[in-house]
Amino acid sequence: MKIGLTIPDFTWPGGPAKLGSTLAEIARTADQAGFESIWVMDHFWQIRGNGPPEHEMLEGYTALAFMAGLTSRARLGTMVTGAVYRYPGVLAKTVTTLDVLSGGRAWLGIGAAWNEAESRGLGIPFPPISERFERLEETLRICLEMWEGKRGSERPFAGVHYQLERALNSPQSLTRPHPPILIGGGGEKKTLRLVAKYADACNLFPMPELPHKLEVLREHCRAEGRNYDEIEKTAMFRFDVGDNGEKVGQVINGLRWLAGMGIQTAIGSVPNIDRIKPLETIGQKVIPAVADLEPTTVAAG
Repeated sequence: MKIGLTIPDFTWPGGPAKLGSTLAEIARTADQAGFESIWVMDHFWQIRGNGPPEHEMLEGYTALAFMAGLTSRARLGTMVTGAVYRYPGVLAKTVTTLDVLSGGRAWLGIGAAWNEAESRGLGIPFPPISERFERLEETLRICLEMWEGKRGSERPFAGVHYQLERALNSPQSLTRPHPPILIGGGGEKKTLRLVAKYADACNLFPMPELPHKLEVLREHCRAEGRNYDEIEKTAMFRFDVGDNGEKVGQVINGLRWLAGMGIQTAIGSVPNIDRIKPLETIGQKVIPAVADLEPTTVAAG
């Protein structure tokens, strides 16, 4: 099993003046500890469940670029970009830039977006959910076309919501054929269909319904003529190892449970991450313990 780190909260001791140095230490430690990937939310305000909107929140791609310069091996992505937040051509260019400057370590994490208050608060158009999914699919098509194109042979794109006269992308991504695409969410009719059609990975919540969600994904893969095994199955997780590692066993058991549900990669937050020691504990005791853990195919109940 692979382990990824997500950083959903930047409200740490010392406030904004020390935020950069704290994030730098977190990124370096996670990279050295063996986390396979590092993710940040693509939000502009803090979200419910993590804290009030007024809490500190960094813009995702700027934070990833900052961490790219401090790390050498961990993959980098957003968990996940709201499709309505950026014009697709600009998004493709942004992820390409991250990929080039990180030496080929970028992910495109993306979803249909859900935070209406944040969007309207900052003047971002927030159409109905059906249109957001239409825009998500057009965004995926545009990104793939821009990554496919060679300089001088770019095709125009004419969609319902987006029109590109020339989908030029230079320099091209280092990751070929393109930076891997992760689609977040478990919606059975739309989201998992888009995973089957376009994505390299899905991201789901850790719940007993996981085998059912994966079976739905398998059916969509059959309908799309896609090899189900090509898609990496990831799930959110909480790596609470305790202040002194006293909960390591619980974390390992939780990861075994996820693997038993068919999950290959756990991507999660770490309580008290700014103290750094929990990251070191995970690198020393958790990541080696689950490295050989293989997912199990479970029949949906």
